[in-house]
Amino acid sequence: MSAGKSKIVEIFPPDGGWGWIIVGSCFMVTVCTRAVTRCISIFFVEFQAHFEADYSSTAWIHSLVDCTTMLCAPVGSLLGNQWSCRVAVMLGGLLSSCGLLLSSFATSLELLYFTMGVFTGLGFALCYTPAIALVGCYFQRRKALAFGVAMSGSGIGTFVLAPVVQVLIDLYAWRGALLILSAFVANLCVCGALLRPITVQREKWVETGDYRFYSKNMSAKQSVPSSLPVTHPQGNPASGLKERCCFSSCFLSNSEYHFLLLPDFLGLALSFLFLASGCSLPFVYLVPYALSVGVSHQNAAFLMSILGAINIVGNITFGWLMDRRCLKPHCLTCYIVAVVMEGLSCLFVVQLCTFAHLVPFALVYGYFDGAYVALIPVVTSDLVGVPYLSSALGVVYFLHAIPYLLSPPSGGWLVDITGTYTATFFLSGATLLVSALIVSAVAGIRCCCHQDTKHNPLPLILSKQSDNCLNNQTTV
Repeated sequence: MSAGKSKIVEIFPPDGGWGWIIVGSCFMVTVCTRAVTRCISIFFVEFQAHFEADYSSTAWIHSLVDCTTMLCAPVGSLLGNQWSCRVAVMLGGLLSSCGLLLSSFATSLELLYFTMGVFTGLGFALCYTPAIALVGCYFQRRKALAFGVAMSGSGIGTFVLAPVVQVLIDLYAWRGALLILSAFVANLCVCGALLRPITVQREKWVETGDYRFYSKNMSAKQSVPSSLPVTHPQGNPASGLKERCCFSSCFLSNSEYHFLLLPDFLGLALSFLFLASGCSLPFVYLVPYALSVGVSHQNAAFLMSILGAINIVGNITFGWLMDRRCLKPHCLTCYIVAVVMEGLSCLFVVQLCTFAHLVPFALVYGYFDGAYVALIPVVTSDLVGVPYLSSALGVVYFLHAIPYLLSPPSGGWLVDITGTYTATFFLSGATLLVSALIVSAVAGIRCCCHQDTKHNPLPLILSKQSDNCLNNQTTV
């Protein structure tokens, strides 16, 4: 056989099969992390009565859980890349369950800050990003739908868990409810056990020198789309082909954050700062605003139920729509439209003064909120490539941390200063529109600067470090 023949490596995500088990596991991860975080606010009245604390002191518990989850998202990405998504999620499940367990024995509010706010939040951070990233490794053609179903666990979990948690508090008091919630969150360990590393096929025969190689299968913690270029190190081609290779952090360890140098990603990251500053304010201040204009307590609470329920519809339907052939190339445009619709609805909400008028706002805002949440992993994946998705999502969710911590108090400060909710909702709408404007600018610059409209992912360079990751390389 002739020497020096080049080799083309083609790698295909399965787009189904065990991938749907991964989607189901990620769905439960979002239920046990994001939905449980939202349900923590149900304990506020109990904490206030037991520890004789004011609302602002008690509210720090929820802020710390949310902030720690996002702030430590890169730690979850690092562990997922360094070991595996399975190890990261199982470790996070153990930490978060222990945090809630210790919280049930708390004797002061300060102890709850640590056990529930920091300890549980850190466990959630280790679970959230790796589970979402692994979904992107199993799907390519139906990626948006897979992400939509996986991310809908937050809305569905909130809708189901909120009344259940209240019943548990009524039956067993807040300590007993936290014990049961701790056992429920321990199911994250089961979800992590199901996140098995992906196995893909190499379909090409290779001829080099006097040897012919065929790669039967490759076990990887992350896969790459077939269009992703793979480059082999300099040196003897035959010895290079004999080396085992794994698309994991073993060979990405020195370059997995190169996407931070991409101008496109920097623009997207800046937009996420504004997005996170505005998207949480309606969830915090919709009910107080409704009460201030004369809506009954029952109807005001029902507005939140509408937001949660329609959020699920936005997750799934937008995910399904983005997988249609006609819309798939325009995923970034659809993301921009979703954020713009959110921003516009916030600007006009102060003109709505009855329950009948606020219901359409809840429907519109809830739907497009679910849409953009489902599209964040898709847009990020298209921008940086699947091998860098876990690390990129860690950075993306890290950027949500500080706005999540500061924007609700800032909105409350505006209410105290002005005496109305107008400035708060204008702030929310303005920041969302600025976020959409930044992403639009990024999209426009990409169209002008690149001949092709699709961003080429960062090239992968196989190194000898990958020798520790893969077996099943055979010589014919």
